[in-house]
Amino acid sequence: MAAAPSRRGERRDGGAVAPPISGHQDTLDGVRAVAALAVLVFHVASAAGSVTDPNGMGWLFNGGQVGVPIFFTLSGLLLYRPWAAAVLDGRPVPRTAEYLRRRVFRIMPAYWAVVAVFMATAGRDHAADPVTWISLLTLTQTYLPDPWWPGDLGPAHLGQMWSLVVEVGWYVTLPATAAVLSWYARRTRAQDVGVRARRLLVGIGVYAALSLPWTVSMFVPEWHSKMGVWLPRYFVWFAIGMALAVVTVWARLDERRPVAAVCRAVSDSWAACWAAAVMLYVVAATPAAGPIGLKPDVFWTSLLHLIVFGLCAAAFAAPVVLAPPGHPALGPMLGNPVMRFLGRISYGVFLWQLPIIVGWYDATGRGFRGSVLTDLPLLAAATIAAGALSYYLVEWPVQRLTRRRAPARPADPARAPSS
Repeated sequence: MAAAPSRRGERRDGGAVAPPISGHQDTLDGVRAVAALAVLVFHVASAAGSVTDPNGMGWLFNGGQVGVPIFFTLSGLLLYRPWAAAVLDGRPVPRTAEYLRRRVFRIMPAYWAVVAVFMATAGRDHAADPVTWISLLTLTQTYLPDPWWPGDLGPAHLGQMWSLVVEVGWYVTLPATAAVLSWYARRTRAQDVGVRARRLLVGIGVYAALSLPWTVSMFVPEWHSKMGVWLPRYFVWFAIGMALAVVTVWARLDERRPVAAVCRAVSDSWAACWAAAVMLYVVAATPAAGPIGLKPDVFWTSLLHLIVFGLCAAAFAAPVVLAPPGHPALGPMLGNPVMRFLGRISYGVFLWQLPIIVGWYDATGRGFRGSVLTDLPLLAAATIAAGALSYYLVEWPVQRLTRRRAPARPADPARAPSS
């Protein structure tokens, strides 16, 4: 019989305990919180004009875009993991209809609330336009060929939703992607979990590599800026999480192999990984990883944007994802009550930040003439309050109403997973 794991993540026989692959992980709430706050700071600094100010160090705020690849990495990890477990452990394959139903009710109600508020306020001049309503409500606004708003991201008050469009596209295609990966992994007579895991990782590597030809096609024969906010460009960021999902399941199923020890070594090296993430963040904030802003206009910097931001997200998230339960350092830092709360409301923070930020600068007439030092605390507090209201008034009630099986006893909303 295998020795039981100790509280500090080591087995009594001296082996390493594998990371968890199911249940709620408090530390991942902390990762969500960091991602949401990074994007919030980036948007405040951009609207205030600090990012493009040639004086000072405001350009560092440009690295706040790293919140997007962190979110994509978490989606790849948490949503692909059941399919990885089905391939490696023989568990039932997730039912596509149920999976999509859960995604719709998790994502859309709170988003629709934001769209309704936008159309009743800043977008009221277009309230009679059915195309605007349909594209926004279905998260297809970045695909419109000739929209009324400038740029490729959507209306200014909803500009951050471009990444949600990408997320939803990935949600819809995940069952088919997982089926192809499963087919490839099972094309071997070997029943060894390690063989199938390695084949899955190879398949995910090919999936990630598809971002390269897509990025090439953005510039050949000429620059197509809209393609820069469509799903295939970001396969590589989702693939980071998918690969981590395979590794965690592999480590959990076969702790005799070095993979569990490697997971523990990475988690114990969290300080070195985060130091690397900080250095990558600084590089990502510079024009080397693309122009200051969101629109890559040169192939090589566009490619470096994917690589550097992806590596930064991986260096930050991997030690947390691969850590055993009860890690003595990561748990207190990312799994404390404050970080768990911010992680729970992170989706609402994401949804409401630009309506609040853009609305504030429009109302005060200080767009691109603001101050991060004075504006950020006010806007962060307002956005966190809006995120909390979104969670407790919309997200949590919808989750309870749509849960097909009632729990044995009423659940505490403070413990509800936010994935």
